[in-house]
Amino acid sequence: MLPFYVINSCPYPRFLHISPMCFTQVMFLMEFLTITKFYLCFLVILSIATTILNPVSATKPCNFPAIFNLGDSNSDTGGLAASLLAPTPPYGETYFHRPSGRFSDGRLIIDFIAQSFGLSYLSAYLDSLGTNFSHGANFATSASTIRPPPSIIPQGGYSPFYLDVQYTQFKDFKPRTQFIRHQGGIFASLMPKEEYFPKALYTFDIGQNDLGAGFFGNMTTQQVNASVPDIVNSFSANVKNIYNLGARSFWIHNTGPIGCLPYILANFLSVERDEYGCAKPYNEVAKYFNQKLKQAVVQLRKDLPQSAITYVDIYSVKYSLFSNPKKYGFEQPLVACCGYGGEYNYSSIVGCGGTIEINGSNVFVGSCDRPSIRVNWDGVHYTETANKFIFDKISTGAFSDPPLPLNMACHRNSTKI
Repeated sequence: MLPFYVINSCPYPRFLHISPMCFTQVMFLMEFLTITKFYLCFLVILSIATTILNPVSATKPCNFPAIFNLGDSNSDTGGLAASLLAPTPPYGETYFHRPSGRFSDGRLIIDFIAQSFGLSYLSAYLDSLGTNFSHGANFATSASTIRPPPSIIPQGGYSPFYLDVQYTQFKDFKPRTQFIRHQGGIFASLMPKEEYFPKALYTFDIGQNDLGAGFFGNMTTQQVNASVPDIVNSFSANVKNIYNLGARSFWIHNTGPIGCLPYILANFLSVERDEYGCAKPYNEVAKYFNQKLKQAVVQLRKDLPQSAITYVDIYSVKYSLFSNPKKYGFEQPLVACCGYGGEYNYSSIVGCGGTIEINGSNVFVGSCDRPSIRVNWDGVHYTETANKFIFDKISTGAFSDPPLPLNMACHRNSTKI
């Protein structure tokens, strides 16, 4: 604004006899007001254009009333423990102070996701004891694959609850919970409301075990790569099926750097390492899987026009823990905190929580002194501290495509991916 005294100094009641000095001041004032008006109009137009180009910026945060999760051990909150194989101490020691069905010392990424929306931790669908499904359910089980697994626990190493089965469980879950609600009684309040299903967030974290099954099945990396398109197609089919049941908001994690995990490093000692000590060829397979998964997500957005699908680059966040651990306060990222034997503190003979006979004595396989500064918990899974670090990074949207934070994942973004 012009200073008041400049305007006030001009004898403007007698415009027929304006002095040269006042005429200059008036012209300056008119020019200033014109420029100011133009600038304000420009800001309004810019604001409107920004809103049109990026409608998400003008929308409210999502209020997800429930979460439904499908996946493997990266997000299993008790499915395998309730059905086939429960983790024993020291699992759960950091947060729950007892085994909680999670294959970690504490909470998982899915726990932090639920917590961020003020929801309770997800009960496993397969758990019949003390479950509460009022704000969602978890269909993930450890050792799950996308495609039918090559072998089943206990004869083999994989869960029978692969992704097709998890989808079938969800399909049955929806009408059965509504029947219980309408029936009334003590269990009615433990079931999700019908209107929660289309408003819920549907999260996925699965695929790592499909790659691992190939590696441990004596397949070459080329052969595992050749299987990836079929694996991804099976994943897409399940997303479409769940969409057809009313799901609209999807949060899809890609797979992490499997070549940095001790169970891979200890079993494939001769495989080429990268500069950080990770098994390079196996990480390349993981990146190929992620490339195909991202392409599939782009196609899913076209095929499912009412969906809001967020692809989350978990790989990059997890890899940063191995490539630059000290920056984030971690140590020995390639070494399991809870394990036994060798350079990576991992053995296929005995795992975390087991016992092994050494010199005639039974030795309990316990955890390291400070899990809070370790990346890997048991050779396969991450510590709670690492999971919290990963959640903090991905929830911002910095590793999402489109770049939406977690609390905006219900919104469709018109920007081309």
